[in-house]
Amino acid sequence: MDNRQRIACFGGIYSNHLALAAALQDVQGRGADAVYCLGDFGGFGPRPNRSLELLRDHNVNCIQGNYDNSIGNELDDCQCGYTDPRDNYFAQISYEYTLRHTDPAHRAWMRTLPESIRLHLGPLDVLLCHGSPRKMNEFLWESTTSTQFLDSLASQFQADAMLTTHTGIRWQRQLSQDRQLVNVGVLGRPENDGTTNVWYTLLEHDGTNLSAQFVPVNYDHAALAKEMRTEELPEDFIETVLTGWWTTCLEILPSKERRRGRY
Repeated sequence: MDNRQRIACFGGIYSNHLALAAALQDVQGRGADAVYCLGDFGGFGPRPNRSLELLRDHNVNCIQGNYDNSIGNELDDCQCGYTDPRDNYFAQISYEYTLRHTDPAHRAWMRTLPESIRLHLGPLDVLLCHGSPRKMNEFLWESTTSTQFLDSLASQFQADAMLTTHTGIRWQRQLSQDRQLVNVGVLGRPENDGTTNVWYTLLEHDGTNLSAQFVPVNYDHAALAKEMRTEELPEDFIETVLTGWWTTCLEILPSKERRRGRY
């Protein structure tokens, strides 16, 4: 098990290679011991091979998200966990595009990735996963996930800190016995708050405590939108990149998170 003091974590690349490149450049100046991606490399954005090349060229430590499990094994859908027909309609467009445009060598690499990683930050046992420790595509929302449930997960999986993504919105919570849950956010699209930046997380153990710092990433979102249009991806996706407001994946949002958005 790796023993670190400071790490950078992000999830949900969603083929946003421009944001990924900007984040990796930012991380270089912050002295992280290692960089981790919590899965979902493709989907939503254009030209998935570009993001995969960046991840592999920079030796980013990666785990499988549901998207990567599906692409790697060439399944029929993204295993995203949506229940609404409109959400699934757009998810299928995104998935089929990504599957068609991901090279076989990258698919084979995805199949080799673990579903979770354990490491030490100082004396703390940290578990990195995609959705939750018990299920790859489980949504853990800030407004609807109880502290009692998170405490039980941390006990069950013997983790002092659990790092997740999948929901597309960063958040953190202090649990009992100094445990923590941190959703590290995503780089692939904005957080449904009317801003176009995306996010990653720095985690550091200072010898006494574990701290999580959410770091905003600005990138050339207009250039990404232009690429998406060239690739004939849905205008609904492009609007989100340009405005910072989600137009898809809305029905999965709990009411509190949805009320923060425009739609």
